[in-house]
Amino acid sequence: MKWTPKRVVALSAVGLIAWGASSATGDERGSTAPPQVAGQTLSAATGPGQDAATVEPAAGASSVPAQTTAGQKLSSPTAPSTSPAPASATGTAAAVLARLPVKGRAPMTGYTRAQFGQAWSDDVSVAFGHNGCDTRNDILRRDLRKTALKAGTNGCVVLTGSFTEPYSGRAVSFTRGAGTSSLVQIDHVVALADAWQSGAQQWNADTRRGYANDPLVLLAADGHLNQQKGASNAASWLPPNRTFRCPYVARQVAIKAKYHLWVTAPERDAIARVLSTCRGQPLPTDASASALPKPAASPAPVKTSSPAPTRPPAPAPAVVPTPKPAGEEYYKNCTAVRAAGAAPIHVGELGYSRRLDRDGDGIACE
Repeated sequence: MKWTPKRVVALSAVGLIAWGASSATGDERGSTAPPQVAGQTLSAATGPGQDAATVEPAAGASSVPAQTTAGQKLSSPTAPSTSPAPASATGTAAAVLARLPVKGRAPMTGYTRAQFGQAWSDDVSVAFGHNGCDTRNDILRRDLRKTALKAGTNGCVVLTGSFTEPYSGRAVSFTRGAGTSSLVQIDHVVALADAWQSGAQQWNADTRRGYANDPLVLLAADGHLNQQKGASNAASWLPPNRTFRCPYVARQVAIKAKYHLWVTAPERDAIARVLSTCRGQPLPTDASASALPKPAASPAPVKTSSPAPTRPPAPAPAVVPTPKPAGEEYYKNCTAVRAAGAAPIHVGELGYSRRLDRDGDGIACE
């Protein structure tokens, strides 16, 4: 091909146009224009003054996830979100039940007992936390009466005790030991697995650990009945002791309200049926749940008065012979008077006698 000046000018113009198109797309190094996401198409409906980021996708179009910058982490969908702070509810159990959210059970995915921390941890911010005793013994000391505590444990470890077991209504004795301790267990009134399926899977570790050791959530109970209950809610298990059913479901309502948990529809209906038999049933409070029994009052010491000082007995009065009437014969004769050392005897004195006063001068045995 022969290159003429007209052909050279035409080719130069084409090159300038291509260079300008490349600059407009931001492909060159150092450009600040945002790159187009692969597969993303902009709607032709974008009008003047309307940014492509604000255009709603067409029906059926798949949404495109936003790109992350270098070093930015995507949050895991299973990571617990910020837990709402537990807050005690007030009012009647029926009124608070009506305010609880109603949802289906969440899946058990990811649940283990370890999700709620070390069992019976004292490292919690709820009542009894950081008191130097494990939670199990805290609840035994709260619920049992006539307890004997193990020496050298700072008043923590319960050796023996007795109580009216709430789920059965029977009098139950507790003795600490390898074969006897499990006969009395500490029940989570709203089980940990039930809490997991009604909101706890979104909590952080501190909230879960606090929940597992909260005195409001815990009751000393018969070991067999606690195992029978398992993770059931009120729709599938209620205490055999009918007189305790109202306090039991009221406690469940208080727990779920405090920790922002939901109830299932069957659970709500079962609780409502129980509460219809005890209208006005109050919610238990944190204060009542953490109140330890007052120690039995020691009998008041009996004041004993000091005995009055004893005085020595008064000496017996000397026996004074009753004098004989004057004139009565006392001495046989003056010889006897003199022998007795009584001479002379004047008139009026004991032993005086006219018979002994021969001269009648009032003096005998002169």
